[in-house]
Amino acid sequence: MTHHIETRLTELEIKASFTEDLLDKLDQIVTQQQNQIDRLTHEVHFLRQQTPEEGLMPQRNLRDELPPHY
Repeated sequence: MTHHIETRLTELEIKASFTEDLLDKLDQIVTQQQNQIDRLTHEVHFLRQQTPEEGLMPQRNLRDELPPHY
């Protein structure tokens, strides 16, 4: 009976070790994704500052955007 308990305890320790490793990897991924989100948010904010406001933009005519061969 003691051997059975020791075997089960060892198996649980192995599973806990794998779970801790997986949790560390997931934490790293979440941290990387948050850093990427922060960079992209900053970039969008910067691009919005570079774009003139809609009220100040002249009206565009789609014919002005046609390639020259039309």
